[in-house]
Amino acid sequence: MTTTATTREVSPGSSGHSAVRPRGVAGSARQALVIAAKDLRAELRTKEAINASLAFAVVILLLFSFAFDEDLLRKMSGGLLWIVFAFAGTLVLNRSFARELPNDCLDALIAAPISAPALFLGKALGNFLLVMAVELVSLPVYGIFYNVRWTTQFWPLMGVLALGTWGLTVIGTVFSALTVNIRLREVMLPLLVYPMMIPGLMAAMKLTTELVAGQPLEGDVLIWLKLLIGFDVIFTALSVALVETVLVG
Repeated sequence: MTTTATTREVSPGSSGHSAVRPRGVAGSARQALVIAAKDLRAELRTKEAINASLAFAVVILLLFSFAFDEDLLRKMSGGLLWIVFAFAGTLVLNRSFARELPNDCLDALIAAPISAPALFLGKALGNFLLVMAVELVSLPVYGIFYNVRWTTQFWPLMGVLALGTWGLTVIGTVFSALTVNIRLREVMLPLLVYPMMIPGLMAAMKLTTELVAGQPLEGDVLIWLKLLIGFDVIFTALSVALVETVLVG
């Protein structure tokens, strides 16, 4: 007669009771993908955040096209795009943990047999895909309104968008968890996220301006790319290390 040993760990937030939790990077990756898929299904079912973000982005781009001269807009293209992305992104990020509040779903997630870093990375991945979807819709709108063609530096621009968006979603997801129980979380989240995003936004704005103008990423511009990559790595590592404290306290 043989017995099978099962590894049990106390999940973060549980009151001393044990739960089965898969070990290793592969297990955490599966958990993160499950959380991301759950969030995407929930958002696509209601479309509350993504519709508001898309409407905001399109309206701001339309208004700016009438407010400024075309040559000036091209010079400030990176700043304009990332201001729109940052404000539209917070509308998505604000819903990240707020949608878990009804029926104590957030408490159930914290008590579930899932690691806090996996929960955070799953939330961040879901937010990243939603914000990227808003940005990919906004880019053709920007191109039509401002007569910009994306063929010259399209793939480098996509890389910069991905790096900048990941930094925004990582920081936004952490502060979304931190402010989820605050009554004025819609106000507090931008106040916390934007100051932290200043280095990343500066780098993303500079790189985007150069790429929209058709300039390659070379010379002094590469310093901004290294800054953006370093920003993402540092804040991703800090967020993964601190997320259990943020969630459990």
